[in-house]
Amino acid sequence: MKPPPRAGQLGLIACHGCGLVCAHIPRLSGDAQCPRCGRALHRRRPDSIARSWAFLIASLIFYIPANVLPVMHTSLLGHRSDSTILDGVVEFWKAGSWGIASVIFIASVVVPCAKFLILSMLLATTQRRSRWAMSERARLYRLVEAVGYWSMLDVMVVAIVCALVRFQALSGSEPRIGIVFFGLVVILTMLCAINFDPRLVWDAEET
Repeated sequence: MKPPPRAGQLGLIACHGCGLVCAHIPRLSGDAQCPRCGRALHRRRPDSIARSWAFLIASLIFYIPANVLPVMHTSLLGHRSDSTILDGVVEFWKAGSWGIASVIFIASVVVPCAKFLILSMLLATTQRRSRWAMSERARLYRLVEAVGYWSMLDVMVVAIVCALVRFQALSGSEPRIGIVFFGLVVILTMLCAINFDPRLVWDAEET
């Protein structure tokens, strides 16, 4: 079965800014612009693979202090303690708050590690122009992109706990530097997914 024609073969290109499909552009120059929003037109995002690798490596580096450094400082009746992400998971689990412990563990450990693995696989296979499981890889990219917007759950939990504890007269809670690094990890992985051009997956069909 003959594959359907590509947009480039038909002289079509979609604007990355507003999504307008521009017709009759057989050859793009450096100053080609979208007629609706004025953004520069590119058949593929410039330096997509290199930018995505840079954001992914940076997020992996920041993920180490995000788990090693404390994310929250608590004081209760004069007793002070600093807690990392995993310490918080253990404390919530021991206190019987299994739902909160599960949410923090999934949002801070399972989801980031899964995103690291999936994004690394997507970048490596796309860079090699592999034809392996192209449809599945495209679905995985859409999954990572959708999950990325929920990755700040752990930051939200820390903020809510700090706000609730402050209502107690003899207790207090404050965020620590670890939560900043975790927030940077979330932002960098989202930037990695945004800069990755999923159309590069299908370019392997041309080889």
